[in-house]
Amino acid sequence: MVTRCNNVGVHIYVDAVINHMCGANAGAGDHATCGSYFNAKTKDFPAVPYSGWDFNDGKCKSRSGDIENYHDIYQVRDCRLVSLLDLALEKDYVRSKVAEYMNYLIDIGVAGFRIDAAKHMWPGDVKAILDKLKDLNTKWFSAGTKPFIYQEVIDLGREPIKGSDYFGNGRVTEFKYGAKLGTVIRKWNGEKMAYLKNWGEGWGFVPSDRALVFVDNHDNQRGHGAGGASILTFWDPRPYKMAVGFMLAHPYGFTRVMSSFRWPRYFVDGRDVNDWMGPPSYSDGSTKPVTINEDTTCGNDWVCEHRWRQIKNMVIFRNVVDGQPFSNWWDNGSNQVAFGRGNKGFIVFNNDDWSLNVALQTGLPAGTYCDIISGQKKGDYCTAVEVHVAADGVANFLISNENEDPFIAIHVDAKL
Repeated sequence: MVTRCNNVGVHIYVDAVINHMCGANAGAGDHATCGSYFNAKTKDFPAVPYSGWDFNDGKCKSRSGDIENYHDIYQVRDCRLVSLLDLALEKDYVRSKVAEYMNYLIDIGVAGFRIDAAKHMWPGDVKAILDKLKDLNTKWFSAGTKPFIYQEVIDLGREPIKGSDYFGNGRVTEFKYGAKLGTVIRKWNGEKMAYLKNWGEGWGFVPSDRALVFVDNHDNQRGHGAGGASILTFWDPRPYKMAVGFMLAHPYGFTRVMSSFRWPRYFVDGRDVNDWMGPPSYSDGSTKPVTINEDTTCGNDWVCEHRWRQIKNMVIFRNVVDGQPFSNWWDNGSNQVAFGRGNKGFIVFNNDDWSLNVALQTGLPAGTYCDIISGQKKGDYCTAVEVHVAADGVANFLISNENEDPFIAIHVDAKL
């Protein structure tokens, strides 16, 4: 799979679960993912091998052995996260086994790692493991390329462990990003898109060069992890596409797009009791294939947000405007906003309950551009809205609040 993806320029980042092994009550047997024998009770994992010596039970100071108090950094990092057996990552033997696993993946050709549950490990232990990693495989990457590292650190500002503790190791997940953007797009708590003018560090987020940002992820799209009710997901496609469009147009952070599957949501007292469900599957438990529809979206209950025209085209927009400054901000004091990226791209949003009709300085060269949200450039014509930029860089934008997608985006590669 990694070879096939690398050959077409798609890089793979592995979700590295290195803080812990299985749950303390997982029993014994060969029902591990790869079929190797383990015994959770005796902490025996002969396939690695790990034994009782390789876990943090002796260091944990909570009564239950689990994390009971998130304001105690020693508990958060030395005790069991939801009863998962906590590896003793200060031991060089354990670090070496983890690095061996990650280096095997580098040999296969992966481009980097998401470090799961990083806040539950000491930053120095994570660094010691990363220091043992090889450079990326030169079959696909230039010599001396380091793996791209981003660490899952849920820091909503209410606990002693901070995302900044981990900046020395790589980027960190900025969970405040999706929570705040969802609140703004939903217009909750008096928030308006006009307030996004200083989006990024001005909103109390980590520095842009340390931030891994996303509108939703696999956890918080189903109420797990962090973010709460404001998180936008594919279940609310109209505001979701606006939020993802804003994220991909804005220069802050390193962006990640979600790709999901549907599950049968069932709410009881405001909570989805099916939030644990896995991917679309047959009655024997095997996963259904991803089928591709005629319009290139996915079927079989695979959502594939990355294939939605609006999101796919905004990924292209981001690549076209890469390195260009945030420019030409405009807002109406409410929920109509626009901004450019230097002389390469421009985007306009109407999240008000009335039409937008305004002439704006785009910063773009004169010409006719195809809106990449309502359609796209196809040969020498547009499949939907055309935007005419005058010699002085000004263009008129008309966006009804009734539009399927109440935003317009143009860039220099979508110019006729």
